[in-house]
Amino acid sequence: MLYSPPPMHIPDGFLSVLVSLILWAISIGAIGYALRRVGKDLGERQVPLMGVLAAAIFAGQMLNFSVAGGTSGHLLGATLATILLGPWAAIIIMTTVVGIQALIFQDGGLLALGANIFNMAVVGVSVSYFAYTSIKKIIGEQKWGLLVNGFISAWLSILIASLAAALELAASGTSPANIAVPAMGGIHALIGIGEGLITVGALAFIYAARRDILQIGSTAQTGGAAIWMTGLGIALLLTIFSPLASAHPDGLEWVAEQKGFLDAAQAPLFEVIPDYVFPGVSNESLATILAGMVGALIVFGMAFGTAYARRSQKAS
Repeated sequence: MLYSPPPMHIPDGFLSVLVSLILWAISIGAIGYALRRVGKDLGERQVPLMGVLAAAIFAGQMLNFSVAGGTSGHLLGATLATILLGPWAAIIIMTTVVGIQALIFQDGGLLALGANIFNMAVVGVSVSYFAYTSIKKIIGEQKWGLLVNGFISAWLSILIASLAAALELAASGTSPANIAVPAMGGIHALIGIGEGLITVGALAFIYAARRDILQIGSTAQTGGAAIWMTGLGIALLLTIFSPLASAHPDGLEWVAEQKGFLDAAQAPLFEVIPDYVFPGVSNESLATILAGMVGALIVFGMAFGTAYARRSQKAS
C-alpha cells in the first residue's frame, strides 16, 4: 500500500508562546550571521550546490522509514550539508527546507517554526560540525574514517536535536523533562541509526564520484551546469518514491501520542499543499509525487537564489 509521508515537525500548541518567541529570536540571529558568512566563504561555483543539496534533503525527508515500535524516522541531512559546504551554508540550507515545509506543506507550526529551525538548522548543524571536525582530528581523512565519522556525527545530530526538542516541551509545560527527555532520546537514538546509514551511503557515493568536495569549507571547483542538473534530477527522482514512505507516526508524534499531549497540537492557520498531497489530484500517490517535485523545485530555487544573492553582493 502506498502512503503520503506524515508531518514531521513541531506543530503549534506543543510549545508555549514565550519559548517559541525566544527560539525565534535565537534562530533569526543565527540565520543572519550565517547569511553574512555564506557570502564570504562560499566559492562561486559552489553556489548551485546549495540549491541541489536543499532539494535533495527536502526530497529525502519525505522518505520516512519504519523504526521498531510502530514509529518512523526521516533524514535530517544537517551532517551531509555541513560536510559538503560548511556550517554556515548548512544552516541556510536547513532553514530553507524547514521554512518551505511549514509555509507550503503545513508541516510544523508558524509560531513553532523558530523552534524547528533552531533544532534542525542550528542545533543539528552545530552538533554535526563540532562532532565531525573533532572526530576527524582523531581518525584522519581516509575513506573508512570519513564514513565512520559521518555515521557518528549524523547519529549525534539526531539525538541532540531531539533532546533539545524534549527540553523545549518541558520548558513549555507540555511534558515533564523526566518523561519527555528519555522518551524523545530513546526513540531518536534508533532513528539516528537510519540517519547515519543514509549519510554513510551518500558520502560513499560522493567519495567515489567527486571526493574533492568532501572538505568542510572547501572552495574547490565543483563542476558545471551538467553536474548540478544531474543532482537536481536525482533529487526529483527521489520524490517518485515518496508514496512508499512509512505511514507510522514520526518520533515526536509517537511520543506525543504515548505521553498524552498529542491533542495539544493546533490546526494550521491556512493550507497550501497540506500533508504533502497536491490538491485537486484524485490519485494520492501521484498527488504526493507532484507535491514533492514542487517542493524540491521551490527549495532549490530559494537556496540557490539566496546563495547567488549573497555571493553577488560580495562581488559588488
